[in-house]
Amino acid sequence: MEQSPGGYPPPSYHNALEADRLRSLRTLTHVLYALYAVYWLTGGISVLVAIIINYLKRGDVAGTPYEQHFEWQIRTFWMGLIAHLIGVALIIVVIGIPILWAVAIWTLYRIIKGWLFLYDNKPLLNPRGWF
Repeated sequence: MEQSPGGYPPPSYHNALEADRLRSLRTLTHVLYALYAVYWLTGGISVLVAIIINYLKRGDVAGTPYEQHFEWQIRTFWMGLIAHLIGVALIIVVIGIPILWAVAIWTLYRIIKGWLFLYDNKPLLNPRGWF
C-alpha cells in the first residue's frame, strides 16, 4: 500500500474504507428490516434478534444515513410491543382483537415504508413519528 509523506495511507484509501463500511451498514439495515418482516413467521424470535442487533450496532450507524433507519426500527419495536401488550390486556373485553389487528397492520406499514426508503436511499424525515 502506498503511503503519503506523513506515513499515513492516502486519502483515497480512507474513502474506500468508508465506502465499504457504509455498504456493510446498508446491507445490515436491509437484513434487520427482513428480520422485522418475518416476525409473524418466527413467533417473534426474529424481532428479538433484530432489536438486539439494533442496539449493539447503534453506535456504528451514528452520523450515517442509516442512523434514522435504526431509530425507526427501534421505535417500531417499542411502540409495537406496548400496543401489543395493551391489545392482549384488552382481549378479555373483545376490543383487544381489533387493537392487535391494527398494531399488526401499523407494524407492517412501518416495515414497508422504512424498507422502501432504504431501498431508494431516501432519508426518513421523521423517524420519531408514528407514520
